[in-house]
Amino acid sequence: MRLSELASYVSGKLIGEDKEIKVGIFNTLGDANPNDIVIRHWIDEKGVEIAKNKEVSALITQNPKGNSLEYAKKLKVPIILVNKIELASAFAIKWTIKNFAPNTYRVVITGTNGKSTTTHMIYHILTHAGKKAFTNTDAKSEFNTLIDPMVAKLLAEKAKKENLEYLVIEVSEVQGWLDRLMKDHAYLMTKSINPNVVVVTNVALDHIGLVNSIEEVFEETSGAVKALEKGFAVLNYDNEFTRKMAKLTNKNVKVFFYGKNCPVTFKSGGIYVNNDLFIKKEELPFKSEYFIQNTLAAISACLCLNIPPDIIKKGILTYKPLKRRFSILCKKPLIIDDFAHNPDGIKMAIKSAKKLTKNKLWVVCAIRGSRGKIINKLNAESLSKTLKNIENYEVVITNSDDVVDNLNKVKKEEEKTFLKTLEKYNINYRFHKKLKTALEETLTNCKKDDTILLIGAQGMDPASKLLKKIKVIPCS
Repeated sequence: MRLSELASYVSGKLIGEDKEIKVGIFNTLGDANPNDIVIRHWIDEKGVEIAKNKEVSALITQNPKGNSLEYAKKLKVPIILVNKIELASAFAIKWTIKNFAPNTYRVVITGTNGKSTTTHMIYHILTHAGKKAFTNTDAKSEFNTLIDPMVAKLLAEKAKKENLEYLVIEVSEVQGWLDRLMKDHAYLMTKSINPNVVVVTNVALDHIGLVNSIEEVFEETSGAVKALEKGFAVLNYDNEFTRKMAKLTNKNVKVFFYGKNCPVTFKSGGIYVNNDLFIKKEELPFKSEYFIQNTLAAISACLCLNIPPDIIKKGILTYKPLKRRFSILCKKPLIIDDFAHNPDGIKMAIKSAKKLTKNKLWVVCAIRGSRGKIINKLNAESLSKTLKNIENYEVVITNSDDVVDNLNKVKKEEEKTFLKTLEKYNINYRFHKKLKTALEETLTNCKKDDTILLIGAQGMDPASKLLKKIKVIPCS
């Protein structure tokens, strides 16, 4: 490949001499090896020097700092300057699949809620069946943005070791960088993956600031369906917005609905496939509402991949969820940890926890830091409205100042907005700046037959570790 060709592929401008280059893999600067192409949001003189010492073939960046361009020319390190770094990452994924995993079956999963669990469950079903598969999903969903080269890097490294059969890739439905909406992110990334199956779990409000209406979320999320050239669009029939996406598919795409009155559905007795009982409710490892929704999505995707039903069932029955996906941390008292970080997630988590509650429900909620007033107002409204249907509950709110980094610090206006919204709905609450204090107080005052629900994004991530250090009451 020539450098000028690479620049053209990523809609960039070549800084330096055009020449033929060897391409190892697309990589990060820290892990780069000779001949690798590094994608990095920004670069400075030190980064250029590191690239020179590592003998990379090229640097692709959106934001050169200081005198990095002049220094790169001096050291003869080729730089490709782009206006949209996501175009480079999309090409990196496309190139990596073509060169390292061209014969794979590929599944893309997106949506506001449930995409990580659905992705992880599909991956588990496949690997439990002995299939060689790759996924980018982890407990913190660190790689679902696809805006850096990590997915291309990890995929290339795994494909060198195994003859991969399946790629199960989670794609963020809305993405941005430095408060800029990366418009058509789901479309761009799905197009680069060229999947056989696209799963859309739901559409709900999140990422306020990047998008400001449910219609904008729909527009961004539906890009994954629009990018699907052929195969199956697996859509949640119970969500009005995903249901609408059926009309956006092209003529070579078949729509597979799951949900109420669909081929894959849940009734009181359990999960049904084509009106036949597939898994009894009591057999399911987890019975929360949204776990069941994610299970329906995973079953549907695997059926579209022609995985035998008995293999799918075995995978479901042996599944263990990602951390912080309605995870049970303790049984007496029952402590549930969930990554509920937007209105729909909060509502579903509380409703599911209530079904497991014998006495009082304690909700310990971390305010979302540095995400703006609007999302925190919506989260507090969802919390308040859901609790209105519950008689016996306590609410503990925290900023988690003792555990979050500067990127996730709760700003004064966010705290005020969240608490004022609770007061508007006459929700009594206890407030603590520190997560550790909030947990200690809750454990001190709760009883063995109570339920404690921990909800929130980054502010609640360290809770499970903190609980192990707190010995106010024994946890069994």
